[in-house]
Amino acid sequence: MNRSGEIWGPYPLILAGAVVAVATALLADLRWGGFALGGTIMVAAALRFAGYGGALAVRSRKTDVITLGVFGFVLVLTSMLLGNNELKAFIMSLFAR
Repeated sequence: MNRSGEIWGPYPLILAGAVVAVATALLADLRWGGFALGGTIMVAAALRFAGYGGALAVRSRKTDVITLGVFGFVLVLTSMLLGNNELKAFIMSLFAR
């Protein structure tokens, strides 16, 4: 597991969560799969923020945390909007002029 001095850290955990989330989206329900994938990505952001980088460390910690956090939040929000017309109308009214 430790090849050429690289420590994997939480990478296998995040990868397993992403695989389960995509399988859920494909086989069961797209909304739950998207929600689970967004949650998994936000867990990756939290782990990166806490200092558990490993193979999750791509750029600086700040850049990784912001990128993963925003992407995870957008995935969770999008999955919640898929079947909820009232919430979709509320969000769209926030951006209406």
